[in-house]
Amino acid sequence: MSDSETQQIPTIELGFVTSTQPTTTIFKRSQSKIQNPKSKIGRPTPHSPLLITMLCQELILSTFDFSPYQLGIPQQSGLMTVVPIFGGHNKSKYTGPLTGLKLNRVTGYGSVELANPADSGIAIVPLHIGYIQDGAQNHALCRSAFIAGGQKLMFEDACCVQQSQGGYLEGREQWFFILPVQLRLEALQLRGQKSYSKLWNAISRLNQQFNLPNRGHLEQIITRQRAFLTQYQSRFELLENQTGALFFLGDKLAGIEIAPTAAYFQEMWMPLVCFCYGTAAMYFEQKAGNLTEQQPVPFAASNLRELRFQLQQSRQKLQEQVLSQLAATPAEKFNLQEEERFCELRLQTAIGNNFAGQFVEDGGQLVYASLFAKPEYILSKNLTPLAAA
Repeated sequence: MSDSETQQIPTIELGFVTSTQPTTTIFKRSQSKIQNPKSKIGRPTPHSPLLITMLCQELILSTFDFSPYQLGIPQQSGLMTVVPIFGGHNKSKYTGPLTGLKLNRVTGYGSVELANPADSGIAIVPLHIGYIQDGAQNHALCRSAFIAGGQKLMFEDACCVQQSQGGYLEGREQWFFILPVQLRLEALQLRGQKSYSKLWNAISRLNQQFNLPNRGHLEQIITRQRAFLTQYQSRFELLENQTGALFFLGDKLAGIEIAPTAAYFQEMWMPLVCFCYGTAAMYFEQKAGNLTEQQPVPFAASNLRELRFQLQQSRQKLQEQVLSQLAATPAEKFNLQEEERFCELRLQTAIGNNFAGQFVEDGGQLVYASLFAKPEYILSKNLTPLAAA
């Protein structure tokens, strides 16, 4: 048996505190705690008497408290590591991106109307959501937004992601994705700019990285590589009550995704792990060659007791690597810009040296965050798998 199966243990407390700066936020190193699972096969218990104080990283976002959140046991496959996030459950007033959002119509290239068909509840539009439909020009959004129940919202700053494809998306069956992490910074910077072709150059550059034709057609990756990308959905396990995740590419933190509810994150899971971060993982795995083709090494256990002990050691080693890499992540300063308000909700954009994204607060409490690493940070050196870091 190998440690290919990963299971839940809410273990690492994220002690986030309030910054005194009104327009900047920072990553800050601090002491935190990690709990070891009890030595038994099956789902590890979140209550362990053994506490190990280790360096962890605090993400301080000016006005809200991250202390309700905990990290679960890391899951690793190839060059990607996913650390589940638990806690921060919010009221059920937030509708999910699949059940609570509908692409209503496209009035012209770059103009996409979304609707919240629910009678009540607020839809937080996921940052960089995109829609795919056969025989139509696929679109992606450059920003998040709020849509109340029964309301519609026109995004006139959307971008086309198929350079030469004609036809409009319709309000019928479609599936959605999140832009690959390599494209997200440029898309965020282009929010508010009305130009349906504005992302084509970035898509062309991404295609070149995969040795694909140099054109602004994202479907060359998202659609034609879908069979490979969707493997990440089975490589990693979405856990009960999970509300977010940290995504690592090799030994680098690549993204922090937090949803208002577990139901919301469940609907975001596949687009995030497969298309957003999975696209980058696929690139790095192909670049690394046979590194990820190696089969998992079985535990050298001869009885159940040894197996339990070796399984615990393997999990603990990966947890320690995660904490070590969080501590090694460069201190970050964010410039914040408020984008939109709706009742007590506030949407802000955060752009720093190595990370960027958007987040939402409800009365000062974090309810949604999508923060991702900039491409130049991810590509600044060769990635090393966490287990070998």
